[in-house]
Amino acid sequence: MDEEKAFKHLIKLTQEGDLCTLKKELGCDIVARSVKNKHFGKSCDTLLHYAARHGHFDIVQFLVKEIKMDIELYNNDYKRALHEAASMGRKECVSYLISQGAKVDCLKKADWTPLMMACTRRDLGVIKELLSHGADPKLKNKDGWNSFHIACREGDPLVIQHLLLANPEVWKTESKTLRTPLHTAAMHGCEAVVTILLQSCGYVPDGRDSCGVTPFMDAVRNGHISVAKLLLETHKASPTAADVLGAQPVHQAAITAQEEALEFLVRDLQVEVNQTATDMQLTALHYAAKEGHTSTVRKLLTLGADLHVRDKKGRTALHMACSGQHAETARTLLQLGLEDAQDSSGTTAQQLAKKTDVLTVFE
Repeated sequence: MDEEKAFKHLIKLTQEGDLCTLKKELGCDIVARSVKNKHFGKSCDTLLHYAARHGHFDIVQFLVKEIKMDIELYNNDYKRALHEAASMGRKECVSYLISQGAKVDCLKKADWTPLMMACTRRDLGVIKELLSHGADPKLKNKDGWNSFHIACREGDPLVIQHLLLANPEVWKTESKTLRTPLHTAAMHGCEAVVTILLQSCGYVPDGRDSCGVTPFMDAVRNGHISVAKLLLETHKASPTAADVLGAQPVHQAAITAQEEALEFLVRDLQVEVNQTATDMQLTALHYAAKEGHTSTVRKLLTLGADLHVRDKKGRTALHMACSGQHAETARTLLQLGLEDAQDSSGTTAQQLAKKTDVLTVFE
């Protein structure tokens, strides 16, 4: 068996958890020395990485104790074996590696700690184990997210409650774009987590990220109506707050084609469907047409959107559909009675459609 095949065989044995055969293969001192610090493949994983990832505790123990592998060896992503064990919920391996001196807050690429990776798995047992050995939940990765932020994205209320118990100040964090854990939980529709955050943390109503987006906007534009209602009722969020471009939730919901959210805003909250956003004075209908959301265009019209409204440049929704090369939307607008006309520069929608498939809707 040549060297490459031999190494692949060792990897397979490790992945499959065949300790008995692995011991036989590594029984020779020369072979054992050759794999002690050996990195395999493009990822440059060691056998210890493979064992920890797959949760084969007996092999992890064998490699550390008998082969004397360095537990701080890292792969191309700077992942240690502890990262692998934590990210896959291998609690026994996590405990053992820490007992053997693994650095509990070691960093992989992009400054992710094992605790952060455990939070992506919603594994409370591993999270508790790491915290009990001094893992710092307030450390931030390169994007400015700490472990609590990551846990709020995943949405496990038990994990959230435990992190708050371990460090009551952990919620006081913002990413580099000024997004809070409340933004993240609202964006992902984690209603139980949003409830905890509103009850236990001191977030101000309508806190804004660097783009001026509020948690309510995040909930609405992602179609999480129950979370939006919770923010309205419990946190007194504003349904008409605007981001830095002047876009309100009604505009953002049109961009993302969240028709239930549009109905909630306009019919339930009495938000004006024809209000304009940005210096260009775009309406929700303009945005929906620009994105080619034909069904949303129809929904907006049933909610009272003005088919003939123009933006600052004199463009109608038909201009937006044609400039975005959305033939179906343009055809629908024409069928609904929107006639082509010139904008303030004298350009018609048909001219915008020139040399594209949209042009056929005018024939």
